[in-house]
Amino acid sequence: MIFSYSLHDGVLTPTTGDLETALWLDLDNPTAEEEAAVEAALRCNIPTQAEMNEIEISSRLYTFNHSTFMTAILPANSDSGDPVMGPVSFVLTPSHLVTVRYHNPRVFVSFPPRAHATQIEMDGPSGVLVGLMEAVIDRQADILERAAAEIDAQSRGVFLPVKCGKNPDYQKVLEKIGQMGNLNSNIRDSLLTLDRLVTYLGQVLTKQDASPDLRERARTLASDVKSLTDHANFVASKITFLLDATLGLINIEQNSIFKIFSVVSVIFLPPTLIASMFGMNFAHMPELQWAYGYPYAIGLMVTFAVLPFLYFKYKKWL
Repeated sequence: MIFSYSLHDGVLTPTTGDLETALWLDLDNPTAEEEAAVEAALRCNIPTQAEMNEIEISSRLYTFNHSTFMTAILPANSDSGDPVMGPVSFVLTPSHLVTVRYHNPRVFVSFPPRAHATQIEMDGPSGVLVGLMEAVIDRQADILERAAAEIDAQSRGVFLPVKCGKNPDYQKVLEKIGQMGNLNSNIRDSLLTLDRLVTYLGQVLTKQDASPDLRERARTLASDVKSLTDHANFVASKITFLLDATLGLINIEQNSIFKIFSVVSVIFLPPTLIASMFGMNFAHMPELQWAYGYPYAIGLMVTFAVLPFLYFKYKKWL
């Protein structure tokens, strides 16, 4: 599917019709026929899905025939905790911007109407690309902010269970930590590709002698990506700490359970020994004929069960 946009009085506006008159062409899961139509209209090659998945920098960032090709990894469906990562290619020509994607990052749905509603002024394909990259980075920041908030909530549930009103379910906690770790890892990978892309974009804008304002915005993009990378690393360290702490608390809880079983075994060991002695079927046992033999045996078992218990309490082992 092809979504086309043009500038009317400097404001991004959806259009339909001739591809050559559009300023931004957004190709969402394009067919071979749609790719051929765009290539014919713009007279430039559109990266295939296989080419977009190449990991070499030379395959993701290059200029050919006055067209700049840039590819970054962006997340989609990140709110569900199970993000879908995929490459998105940005093709910048002197007269057009083309984006090619085979998944649906939210920014491609939210940016056009927001840019139109807020009357964000743009002066060409480079301006549209810079505005789009600003929206992409804002979206990454929102995802990281949500991940950090969820990690803080999990930390409170683990370390302050009384204030939260219930004991933590460690299995669910570990599952949530795993989801947040996976999400943060994907965002860090995405930010790595964005860092390379915006740095390369800044160089391209300098060579094209773009306006000072546009080049300054590109430098701000690079600074924002570095800040988000630092924040993602900080969130990763919090996730690692929370995972280690949760595993430690699980070990403490397990040790407490084993400790109780060990104490109970020690407490009932003397009564078991006494009961075993009086349970022997020898013919000559004086206590068998004694009227107080049974209470005597019961008294011994209770006494030697209570004494270890009191000793453990005195030593604060319980």
